[in-house]
Amino acid sequence: MKATLALENGVWYEGESAGSPGETSGEVVFNTSMTGYQEVLTDPSYAGQIVTMTAPEIGNYGVADEDGESRGPKVAGFIVREESPIASSWRADGTLRDFLVRHGIVAISDIDTRALTRLLRSAGVMRGVVSSGDTDPRELVDKARAVRPMEGSDLVLDVTCDEAFDWHPATSPSGEFGREPERRARRPLRVAAYDFGMKWNILRRFTAYGCDVRVFPATAPASELLASNPDGVFLSNGPGDPAVLGYAIRSARELIQSDVPVFGICLGHQILSLAMGGQTYKLKFGHRGANHPVKEIESGKVEITSQNHGFAVDAQSLPSDVAITHVNLYDGTVEGLRHRTRPVFCVQYHPEAAPGPHDADYLFRQFLDEMEKRA
Repeated sequence: MKATLALENGVWYEGESAGSPGETSGEVVFNTSMTGYQEVLTDPSYAGQIVTMTAPEIGNYGVADEDGESRGPKVAGFIVREESPIASSWRADGTLRDFLVRHGIVAISDIDTRALTRLLRSAGVMRGVVSSGDTDPRELVDKARAVRPMEGSDLVLDVTCDEAFDWHPATSPSGEFGREPERRARRPLRVAAYDFGMKWNILRRFTAYGCDVRVFPATAPASELLASNPDGVFLSNGPGDPAVLGYAIRSARELIQSDVPVFGICLGHQILSLAMGGQTYKLKFGHRGANHPVKEIESGKVEITSQNHGFAVDAQSLPSDVAITHVNLYDGTVEGLRHRTRPVFCVQYHPEAAPGPHDADYLFRQFLDEMEKRA
């Protein structure tokens, strides 16, 4: 079946439908990961976005039930150059197309993803529409221009959990191919975690390090988390514009003042930055991939990291009691922060990987160290 991708700047691409028939809209972005497409599809941080994979063939190893990062796909749509019709892996539970159709994800293949990526990188990410069947591209362009922009959008409420729950991993904490932790906690540590759109591998890593995690909805007041008497509090990744999450920023301020160790990843990093007095801004085309170099300033060590974000922290806006700990070697943007007098630190990237390298897994051990100082 024919499919069309139309962008708000008036450009459109014609290809073949690679998923569920229908029409979808969102912010069109690109991800440079060579593998890990299932983790990308199920990462709640991609809510509201149509993801373009820059690798030329996607789907060759199929999908496996154990590899999801949430209960199901959260992307608005999916774009690939070539869709593999077979799943060539002993672990596969089905093909990529089967997975997309089963979950109602509209996708397009057989378009020039290299040209699309160059356009997005040059002009910046933009709103778009993917539609299957015979459609008028000009009408789709008009629809793309009417799509809600990412700036000012609270998408966390669409992906957070409905009520608090205790995390119990279905499989081994390290996973079938997981990395063993640097060490385990000397005693079970209690972590209260805000779910702004959390990836499950974050929870798996906490379990691997010997932590018991209770997950709370994004709108839960900080007092509710603190009432559980946690050894530490975690703020997760998630979608949308961090600046509009007033409820989360207020909670983060209260957590910082509590003197309980706090650790944030991705959106959690941005929320903590705003709570500590900083500001955020939208990147031109974001950082999405599994090969982004980040430098730890104190040691000079370079980590290859997994990233997925479209907003960043303004370094010039940070107060004097907040130190920049990590920077992106592609564009110099802020990748990590630490409060100078409070046990609070955060990173913009994903130390839990899934997909991606494990260079930054040590950050979970650092959080362990902070919690055990007060245990």
